[in-house]
Amino acid sequence: MAGELVIGIVVAGLVAAAVGFYIGQRQSATRARIDTAAQEAESARAVQEAESRKRELLIEARDEALKIRTEAEQDVKLRRAETQQSERRLQQKEEALDRRIDQSERREAKVVEREQELETARGAIAALKAQTQRVLENAAGMTGAEAKAVLLQEIEDEVRQDANRRVREIEAEAKEESERRAKQVITLAIQRWAGEQVAEHVMSVVHLPSDEMKGRIIGREGRNIRALEAATGVDLIIDDTPDAVTLSGFDPVRREIARMALTKLVADGRIHPARIEEVVGKAKQELEQQMREEGEQAALKAGVTGLHPEIIKLMGRLKYRTSYGQNVLNHSIEVAHLAAMIASEIGADVTVARSAGFLHDIGKAVDHEVEGPHALIGADILRRFGTKSAKVIHAVAAHHSDEEPQSVDPIIISSADAISSARPGARRETVESYIRRLEALESVANSFPGVERSFAIQAGREVRIIVKPEEIDDLASVRLARDIVKKIEDTLEYPGQIKVTLIRETRAVEYAR
Repeated sequence: MAGELVIGIVVAGLVAAAVGFYIGQRQSATRARIDTAAQEAESARAVQEAESRKRELLIEARDEALKIRTEAEQDVKLRRAETQQSERRLQQKEEALDRRIDQSERREAKVVEREQELETARGAIAALKAQTQRVLENAAGMTGAEAKAVLLQEIEDEVRQDANRRVREIEAEAKEESERRAKQVITLAIQRWAGEQVAEHVMSVVHLPSDEMKGRIIGREGRNIRALEAATGVDLIIDDTPDAVTLSGFDPVRREIARMALTKLVADGRIHPARIEEVVGKAKQELEQQMREEGEQAALKAGVTGLHPEIIKLMGRLKYRTSYGQNVLNHSIEVAHLAAMIASEIGADVTVARSAGFLHDIGKAVDHEVEGPHALIGADILRRFGTKSAKVIHAVAAHHSDEEPQSVDPIIISSADAISSARPGARRETVESYIRRLEALESVANSFPGVERSFAIQAGREVRIIVKPEEIDDLASVRLARDIVKKIEDTLEYPGQIKVTLIRETRAVEYAR
């Protein structure tokens, strides 16, 4: 029973499962048909909507095309109207251009006709001008070229006269102003400094206690005098002058050493070659010390400080050096003061002017030992001993134009040097050199054509020239004076300045009978 029950239950379950499966399959088929019908209905609606949208788009496109066509037709009409207007304007311009071309052709024809008339008139004028020129040439007795040359010469002479007149006026104004200012500066400088100068000679005299001393100085067979001359480099002149021996030599330092040594030998009384060499050596040492002291005192008087000891010594050496009889050391002190005063008057560097003025002739202390101008030698000495101021070195080197002046300082030193050297009594010169200088001055003046005579006056500080009036006119006189001045500056050496006065005199003499 139980087995049957189980089978029955199983069968019932199978039948129930079969029935459930069948029912599920039916439901699935029904659902699938429902879904298919829904999809078909949805597709039909979509097609209808698409058709409807298509019709709407076609209508919109037709409207848009119509609108575009309308706008295009309006644009075409507008452009056609503009084109017609442009064509009308172009046609008007062409018509106006044609009218202008016609007018230009008519004017060109008139111009050609006018040119022909002008050419005919030119020919008539040229013929009339030639006829007039022939009449004028016959009346004047000269050709047209000659008349033109005469006219140009007259114009040239007139222009030259005006130019020379203007040049003279400008020169006179500049000279007057420069002389006024220069006189003021120089006068102030000279008034503030007026030193005395002592003229030195090339001989020194040593006084003896008696004529008996002359024999002792000469020595046996002249050995003492030869030893003394060899040691000092100075000539001893023992003549009939009572109680005196003359020392002769161009080197003032050696002459001073000889004077000191001979004075000591005479005072000591022991005179022989060995003693002479000893005394001369001591005299050299004493003179070296004296020169150093003189240099220091001179620097103190000039107001210049900070100099190298060797420079001080060389400046002291200038105490025994003269230039045209003028003591160079005193001259250097004077130039230092004058240069400083001039610099202060014109607003230049007073310290540079004072130092350069004091040192400007330091080269003369060794110029007999070294070749070259004393200005350049002095500049080399200052460089060698470490002078720091390049302006001072340049002023010393260029104060005689051995170098091209690059500032006002060399001009100041040159002016102060000329003031100190050229004033009356400062320097002297021999009669022979004085006469040679005057003759050279007159020779320069006489070397120019048209000069009749020349006279050097005022101790060679002025030359007066008489010219031939028939060869030199007033305008040429100005040029001749300037040429003579230039040649004097280029060829002659002279202190100060030289005034050139040119005299042209024309005399007309007639007799009433």
